[in-house]
Amino acid sequence: MTKKQDRNNRISLDPGNALFILYIGGILFCVFLAMVVDGHAAVSPGDVRQGELLLKDVSGNGQYLPAPHLSQDVEIYVSGMTARTKLSQRFVNNTASWQEAIYVFPLPAESAVDTLRMKVGERLIVGEIKEKEEAKKIYKKAKSEGKKASLLAQERPNIFTMAVANIAPGEEVAIEIEFGQVVLLSDGIFSLRFPMVVAPRYIPGKVIGTEKEGTDIQFSGSGWSVDTDKVPDASRITPPVITTEGEKINPVHLVLELAAGFPVSRLTSLYHGIRVEGEADQTQRIHFNGEVKADRDFVLEWEAEEQEGPKAALFSEQLDQNVYHLLMLNPPAIGDKSTAPARELIFVLDTSGSMAGPSIVQAREALILAISRLSEQDRFNVIEFNSSASKLFEKAERGDSLHRKEAIRFVSRLHADGGTEMASALDLALDGKNNHERIRQVIFLTDGSVGNERELFQMIESRLGDSRLFTVGIGSAPNSFFMSRAASIGRGSFTYIGKVSEVQEKMMLLFNKLEHPAVTDIKLLSTNGRKIEYYPNPIPDLYLGEPLLVSVKAEEGGTDLQVSGVVNGNLWKQNVGTKNGAVRPGITMLWARKKIRTIMDSRVMGVEENDIRSQVLSTALAHHLVSKYTSLVAVEQQVSRPADEDLQHTAMKTNLPAGWQASKIFAGSAKTATPAQLQIIIGVMLLLSGLFLLRRNRRGRV
Repeated sequence: MTKKQDRNNRISLDPGNALFILYIGGILFCVFLAMVVDGHAAVSPGDVRQGELLLKDVSGNGQYLPAPHLSQDVEIYVSGMTARTKLSQRFVNNTASWQEAIYVFPLPAESAVDTLRMKVGERLIVGEIKEKEEAKKIYKKAKSEGKKASLLAQERPNIFTMAVANIAPGEEVAIEIEFGQVVLLSDGIFSLRFPMVVAPRYIPGKVIGTEKEGTDIQFSGSGWSVDTDKVPDASRITPPVITTEGEKINPVHLVLELAAGFPVSRLTSLYHGIRVEGEADQTQRIHFNGEVKADRDFVLEWEAEEQEGPKAALFSEQLDQNVYHLLMLNPPAIGDKSTAPARELIFVLDTSGSMAGPSIVQAREALILAISRLSEQDRFNVIEFNSSASKLFEKAERGDSLHRKEAIRFVSRLHADGGTEMASALDLALDGKNNHERIRQVIFLTDGSVGNERELFQMIESRLGDSRLFTVGIGSAPNSFFMSRAASIGRGSFTYIGKVSEVQEKMMLLFNKLEHPAVTDIKLLSTNGRKIEYYPNPIPDLYLGEPLLVSVKAEEGGTDLQVSGVVNGNLWKQNVGTKNGAVRPGITMLWARKKIRTIMDSRVMGVEENDIRSQVLSTALAHHLVSKYTSLVAVEQQVSRPADEDLQHTAMKTNLPAGWQASKIFAGSAKTATPAQLQIIIGVMLLLSGLFLLRRNRRGRV
């Protein structure tokens, strides 16, 4: 047999095999076509290239029309340790058809949302709190009847969906939302964060379903991702994204009134230009300096003049037969770091695609700074993760000069790409052990852009042992819900770094916490035996520079409180009088929000869903709060849309967070389905291969 004959025999296939290849290729090609026709091709936000906000004309002519526009007005009033915010969302329908606008947007993770109003011209419709499924039915019925309606639903504690039905051509509908929150205090710095963009989330898991024909887009999800077994609501937390370079939408106007209660020595907006009106020791008004588009979080910080800041604060409100308090108390002097025992530090760095650009620069600098501060008495390791996780050393090594230099070289070469398989990193970082020879501290640097938060929380709870988890949020729009809750479950603390210039200051403050002993086993008691109910419960460990902040409900008549804890093995106690608390509206609502969070956190400890649901429902309905199981719905009684007019649906787009790179995020993230481009290429290649082999077989038989 000649070499040529041998080669021809190897290439030649049975016609049945060639037909099988044609068959498989045809299936893949048809699947792709079916997905495109049905409107469900697996498209990520990175596949969307148009810079304008467009809406497909469902009449069938293939044209694209301008879609409704959105702008927002924000009014925040800060009084001492509490803040009240009114968010106005204006939907303008500049199309020729009746519209339902659907908008996914962020709110602070600890916000207590209690008010919804819909304004149409001079008409004002006030929303009512309902069980979530009932609210959906009310909204859908009003929508089908042609009545204007709005529905506010919580997807995550920091992600909400607003749906507004029956907006007439050329009409503007304004939706007002109000919520309360607590001002944060850490290391003597007061801060308030108002998030303005939902960052794209990494969605792991297997596809569990797609939208069916005729399904209401509002309730099946209108995001760029399909639902998966690990993120069953993925389609509801992944709004479409404008990814064209330089294109920004959703203008925001903001006014903040600050009544700190003491003279302010420093007032700083970390990421936006502002102008300030008023005196430092009186109410100050803060405005954005020029037009701002919603692509990063707004963070305001202020400090008290030396010795003027409160060492303790108490705010109170009475409702019915109960008295509610918000207590802020500085813990005792914790001692110098020489008293702290030996430590093992595990540094975990997120190098996924969403960290590309400024974020990975911030994270590398922060981690290098942390490594450079290690002493020879410390043990440490470095874990990096994207689509998979790996560790630098097989086991934790001494923090001597040799190992520090090796680690710094390793970190300096890291770049951002790929998915966000955070579970694999947590698996390496948390060993589930108790009674370590050293204090074990895990420092997690990430933007937290994941959709499977619940799975990760359960993992932290089950594998924490006696380790402590400290989270460092990186970038312009970190997932504050995940970052703060992970640190709380991990009995650590969380820190935000929004730009490179903050790395030195923020990391130094974190180092002080890591290097000093904590106040542990904290309890709150009534001094006269009266019943109290407080949250968070249990109270987490406290670290240097962090005050105790707890919401308390007491029986009518009130009671003084006693706080106790353990510092370096020694018992600490302090009594707190509650007779002269400053009266503030909204303290009751903040208590209820803290209670709901504590109940929801119990899911990771195995509490049954039905038990959680009943407790949350009773609390949320009693206090008129939006929650996982309750929504606010507003319906105008008069009919707006004529019965012969069709209703179009628009999923309002959001910006890509500032500094993010679309090509890195979506190219590296795990897809829940095969990308359409890849699917068609594979199908065409298999079709061509089958045709080629059939032709060779026929030629060989001639």
